[in-house]
Amino acid sequence: MQYRNDKYGTPLSMLGYGCMRFTKKGNAIDIDKAEKEIMAAYNAGVNYYDTAYIYAGSEAAIGEIFERNHIREKIKIATKLPQYLIGNGAGLDRYFNEELSRLRTDYIDYYLMHHLTDVAMWEKLKNVGILDWIRQKKAEGTIRNIGFSYHGNTDNFLKILNDYDWDFCQIQYNYLDEVTQAGVDGLKAAAAKGIPVIIMEPLRGGKLVNMLPDGARAAMRDSGHAWSPAEWAFRWLYNQPEVTVVLSGMNSVEMVEENVRIASETEAGSLTDSDFAVYDKVISAIKATEKVGCTGCRYCMPCPKGVDIPGIFRAYNTMFSESKSAGRFQFAQAVGLTKEPSFATQCIGCGKCEQHCPQEIPIREKLKEADKALRPLPYKVGINVVRKFMFREGKKSS
Repeated sequence: MQYRNDKYGTPLSMLGYGCMRFTKKGNAIDIDKAEKEIMAAYNAGVNYYDTAYIYAGSEAAIGEIFERNHIREKIKIATKLPQYLIGNGAGLDRYFNEELSRLRTDYIDYYLMHHLTDVAMWEKLKNVGILDWIRQKKAEGTIRNIGFSYHGNTDNFLKILNDYDWDFCQIQYNYLDEVTQAGVDGLKAAAAKGIPVIIMEPLRGGKLVNMLPDGARAAMRDSGHAWSPAEWAFRWLYNQPEVTVVLSGMNSVEMVEENVRIASETEAGSLTDSDFAVYDKVISAIKATEKVGCTGCRYCMPCPKGVDIPGIFRAYNTMFSESKSAGRFQFAQAVGLTKEPSFATQCIGCGKCEQHCPQEIPIREKLKEADKALRPLPYKVGINVVRKFMFREGKKSS
């Protein structure tokens, strides 16, 4: 196993264990199977284990496994504050203490504000006293490093990144998401500040393995490398020195062994021009299934009315390259759940975006088309309900 250092020089395994997708036995996690997989990873040198309050049964399962095998002090636990459930300062201790109990530990190595999509969510936490709370927890040693996980657009990521002296951050990033969500700009901005970046969804929830079009598979097969689609995805990430840890939701010992091998072999900067040409072919094959030829260059931005044009088109394309539900979920995260609305219906038809689009996309027409597909009536209602819940004003802690 190879390691890359965190902000303070602590070595973290390049492969991290994402603990969201353990195999179930009935309605519960198959603890014996999970233990075999975790211990296979541990024995191979994996020292970073990522879970969250809302991953059903996950915190309790890994807490039991770490305690049973006496390895708590030899590994790093990352878990997350469910900020979307916090209404006042009392909630901070309530959820944190419950997580400590589940994990059978008295400290968390890497603690994240979970699933931020907008700077307003971070501001809400500040209003209920999160800054003093973090200072207290770090002073007493119950939190060693503080960070956030992110699913919004690049602009909001940069605002959150620059608003606090973070110890680390976690972003969705892969060769298909290079210019979406936090994207490569967010990755490089964090690295420039010395902030380690943990990568989630390196395989787009398995889409870069199970849903590749034939043209993409052919490009990989004809490359001269005997790499699986998963290996192509991991190598693209490890090639970038700004990437600290790549999380993988491994649910077989064979998967653990394969991913450990890749993380043990791959060096930053090792990909060649011919390798990148393969990635270009793969991405082109995927994009051939899309509805709008948007490259995410953002020349159309900023929209004077706040419409997130690239974000909307990206989600619209995902409906056809992956599935309707995947596209709509992506839209909800990156566009629908920002405090300042960025819907297509805000477009006033001024046409400024079209004047700057290198692809000459009829943006105004395509925005209407995309909005109709992404926001059928049930989704409109659902997004509005969630927005009201997420952006309600928190009560000041007394």
